[in-house]
Amino acid sequence: QVQLLESGGGLVQPGGSLRLSCAASGRSSSDYLMGWFRQAPGKEREFVVFISRNGVNTYYADSVKGRVTISRDNAKNTVVLQMNSLESEDTAAYYCAASSRLWSTSWREYAFWGPGTQVTVSS
Repeated sequence: QVQLLESGGGLVQPGGSLRLSCAASGRSSSDYLMGWFRQAPGKEREFVVFISRNGVNTYYADSVKGRVTISRDNAKNTVVLQMNSLESEDTAAYYCAASSRLWSTSWREYAFWGPGTQVTVSS
């Protein structure tokens, strides 16, 4: 069992950057595939990216590929989502999640979730 807490959200202008962090407590985060999802009002929850247990493998949604980088530090039990060149379409609540799967882009296969952090991209 692991508890997750996101931080780093806020208001940025188009083209700006944000660094989101996910802190894990309880069970070691190294036991889980870690993913980021986002959800805007009235829209379905959307996969953003995941990173494997050892941090070697990553997979990005086409909508963010090239603008977003995920990394993890298992010694610190943290996962970081660096977002650059942000667009208005990136506006959403961003959620950190943990899965027992080795590879998954489906929110239904992530058992543990943080409460979310809001990202708003607006001029």
